[in-house]
Amino acid sequence: MSENLISNWRRHIAVFFSGFLMGTADVIPGVSGGTVAFVLGIYEELIDAIRAVVPFLRRLASLRWGEAFGAFPWRFLLALGTGIGTAVLSMARFLHWALEVYPVYVYALFFGLIVASLFVVRTRVRQWSLPTLLVTALFTVGAYLLVGVRPAQTPEALWFIFLSGMLAICAMILPGISGAFILVLLGKYHYLLGALVRMEVVTVLVFIAGAAVGIVSFANILRWLLNRYHDLTVAALIGVMLGALRELWPWKRARTVDDIPVEAVDVLPAALTGEVAIALGLMLLGFGAVMMIERAAERLRRGRTPN
Repeated sequence: MSENLISNWRRHIAVFFSGFLMGTADVIPGVSGGTVAFVLGIYEELIDAIRAVVPFLRRLASLRWGEAFGAFPWRFLLALGTGIGTAVLSMARFLHWALEVYPVYVYALFFGLIVASLFVVRTRVRQWSLPTLLVTALFTVGAYLLVGVRPAQTPEALWFIFLSGMLAICAMILPGISGAFILVLLGKYHYLLGALVRMEVVTVLVFIAGAAVGIVSFANILRWLLNRYHDLTVAALIGVMLGALRELWPWKRARTVDDIPVEAVDVLPAALTGEVAIALGLMLLGFGAVMMIERAAERLRRGRTPN
């Protein structure tokens, strides 16, 4: 009995640290928590746990409490969720400060992370064809234009925070797609980091509520799309990531109309200054970090493939 207890505690601690690594990845645009889960070997268990939420709620509604908790992997999700939450809270303050003080460096690192993620995600397309290329091109152009015309400030209303949580959480179950990147695209990454640092409880709880709804509903939709139209779905995601790189370009110049900020114009650095050199180095660092994670995942996949 004691050996089983120790084994269970070791398992829960391992899941907690897996969640911590996933949370650290998800708070950084470009590094996917789903990819980390894949590397750590808990990806399938995570998908199964998410799928078990709806049957769990149905049993609770039918007052079958024992059956509900007996069939639901709540210990796994509790340990994983605690690890993710711990990582997000601990990383938020540092990233909020870095974005305030060194925005060019931070976005340069993020840019490199996303470019590397594109190399990773493209391998998820099983067979490239004319339709997949057209879908990628269409979504690339759409995302690029959308980022360009997006207002300088997206709404800070609670309904938009809820929606942001719904959309961002879906990235957790997709290797290569970062939830933080979705928040950047929605213009709410910096705002939500600040809300975490300032402990704005209402904002954080509304975001968490949106994430809870999103992971139950959108996860099933995305899983259905990936099962039915896998290559086209991944091609669309690649297009969104590629077009939205415009949002992460480190060098921008503010543009105003009647003294009101409406957009930022993408520019090239005028000279190879120390700042530009450091930013380019951080781009390469971000690129290399993601490629190392992907190589680790590839080695893990090969190790599990039967001879």
